[in-house]
Amino acid sequence: MRWGRFGSFLIIVLAVLGLTAGTSMQLWKTIPLGLDLKGGFDLLYQIEPTQGEPLTQQGIKAALQAVEMRVNLTGVASPIIDLENGHFIRVELAGTFNQQQAEKIIGQTANLEIYGSAVQLKNGTVAPPPNVKPLLTGKDLKSNASWGQDPQTGKNVVQLTFKDPAKWQAITKQYLGKPLYTFLNGKLLTAPVVQSVISNGNTEIYGGNLTTAQACMTLAKELNAGALPYPLKLVSSNNVGPSLGAASLKATMWAALAAVILIFLFMLVLYRMAGFIADISLVAYTYLVLLTFSGLHVVLTLSGLAALVLGIGMAVDANIITYERIKDEMRNGKSLQSSVVSGNKRALRTILDSNATTFIAGAVMYWFGQGDIRGFAIALMLSIVISLITAVLLSRAMLLLFTRSNVVKRPWWFGMRKGGVAR
Repeated sequence: MRWGRFGSFLIIVLAVLGLTAGTSMQLWKTIPLGLDLKGGFDLLYQIEPTQGEPLTQQGIKAALQAVEMRVNLTGVASPIIDLENGHFIRVELAGTFNQQQAEKIIGQTANLEIYGSAVQLKNGTVAPPPNVKPLLTGKDLKSNASWGQDPQTGKNVVQLTFKDPAKWQAITKQYLGKPLYTFLNGKLLTAPVVQSVISNGNTEIYGGNLTTAQACMTLAKELNAGALPYPLKLVSSNNVGPSLGAASLKATMWAALAAVILIFLFMLVLYRMAGFIADISLVAYTYLVLLTFSGLHVVLTLSGLAALVLGIGMAVDANIITYERIKDEMRNGKSLQSSVVSGNKRALRTILDSNATTFIAGAVMYWFGQGDIRGFAIALMLSIVISLITAVLLSRAMLLLFTRSNVVKRPWWFGMRKGGVAR
């Protein structure tokens, strides 16, 4: 018996079990959960063409990028944004937050216009002058709008900075002592009289519906998001309650746990000590998958969990192929150590070929799929790569160390019956 190699084998086993038991729960908490597990809501927008401007691929791409930027402004962690059927944008936001505010920021454009004059309609409302180009629009703003309170008046204000300070200086000089009419989405927001020439490009707007800090904060975010290249029509808005997401997660976790226990027992019964080594490599596989998901900020959904469990099955399959090759070598009269070495070599190509074809299938699903299909494909491809690392490298290294330690010499410990007949 070679205690050095057996000691190395035990160190690997204890390291895998200790690391997994000690940090798995903290690692699990760092993985962002998807809408179906955490709750939240699902929005579907239709990109609509404007008059005289049909939809183009470049415009649709710009609309998708604009939505992504707007969603980031809501502060939601790990959103899912996908283009569906060429002209629909689906937004999945997990967690709890102000739904109405999020819908407004994502789908509406704060169209800010500043005029030097205005017209009063018969109903008493003030409107922008027809056929007159505005002095400035929201496109002239920098994306650093903020909100606060005026230290002198105590009013809630939105603080703006224009891209061209010289242009704003010229306008305030031209309209010194005169009102400037600021319209938001065609409605008069404020019409302050210019008190002084402003040379630094800064200004403040207030009044109208900007009486609360929340309204000012929302407008600032909308202005920072910029204009949408096409208008968006909200087609559907579906809520997923946190309790429903928690129930889905609980049911899926129980199913996954049952599957893992059955796989572990199957390997132990069929392959005995070799099955134990396979189970340890599966523990390492699961831990590395969680570590990868956390490091890459992969949003875990029900389909992702399904891919994770499927990956466990594929990792087991790699071990089974290896062990059956080892059995074949022992049936041919080779020693236990020689059978382990040659069996691993013979199994390697088969394992690589089977995993490669599945990886290609996952890549195709990611390329052509949308939404949950892509999430499943990402989880599947990551699982395949990690299963190769654990099943081919870790499991093989542990099996060789244990075999060469000469702790056991009977083929029975590797799933063989007495006399070299496979069980």
